[in-house]
Amino acid sequence: MYIPKHFEIKDQDVIYNFIEEYSFATLFSQHKGEPCATHLPLLLNKDEHALYGHFARPNGQWKDADNQLVLVVFQGPHCYISPSWYETTKAVPTWNYVSIHLYGKMEMIADGKIIFDSLNDMVKKYESTDSSYNLNDVDPSFIEGMSKGIVAFKIKITKIEAKAKLSQNHPVERQELIISHLERTTNQDNLQVAALMRKNLQK
Repeated sequence: MYIPKHFEIKDQDVIYNFIEEYSFATLFSQHKGEPCATHLPLLLNKDEHALYGHFARPNGQWKDADNQLVLVVFQGPHCYISPSWYETTKAVPTWNYVSIHLYGKMEMIADGKIIFDSLNDMVKKYESTDSSYNLNDVDPSFIEGMSKGIVAFKIKITKIEAKAKLSQNHPVERQELIISHLERTTNQDNLQVAALMRKNLQK
C-alpha cells in the first residue's frame, strides 16, 4: 500500500484497536492461479500476533491457501472531501480514509478445541453483553456437525501497513474547515472521519 510518511500509523496499539473495531475484513490469496477474496470477520490474538477465522467449507479459496502468504485488508470509515470547503479555487477533490493491510502465512487448523475456542471467542465478541446466547449451551453434537461445514485457519502476521489519510498534509485551518463540514451531516462515515481528524489535531 502506498503510504506517504504523514499518513502512516506507527503506533501498534492504535493499529490493534482499529483492527478490533473494524474486524470485518477482506482476505486475499491466490486460488487456482488467480487473485481471490473472501469477506469475513477475523479475531486478533495480540499475544500470538495472529489472526483467527474460518471459511465456509464450500468456499474453495481454502483448498490452496495453506502456507500461502496472504493479504488481509481492514477498511475503516471513509468519505469524499470537497475542495469547495477549503475557501480556495486551488484545490481538487480527494478521499479521506483509514485502512490497515496485514500480511502473513496462513495455517489451516484441525484441532477441535482450538476451532471451538476461536468460534466461542467470536461469539463473545459480537454478541451484546445482555445476550442470552452462549456457545457452551449449544448441544455439542450440533456444534460438531456445524463445525464440519467450516475450515478454520490462523494467520501469523509477518508485516503490517497502516494508513490514516485524514488531510494531515493540509494546514490546520483547512483541516478544521473539513471537520466542520463533515460534522454537519448525518452520514456515519463522515462523522467518524471527522472524529478521527479532530482527535489527530488534538495530539
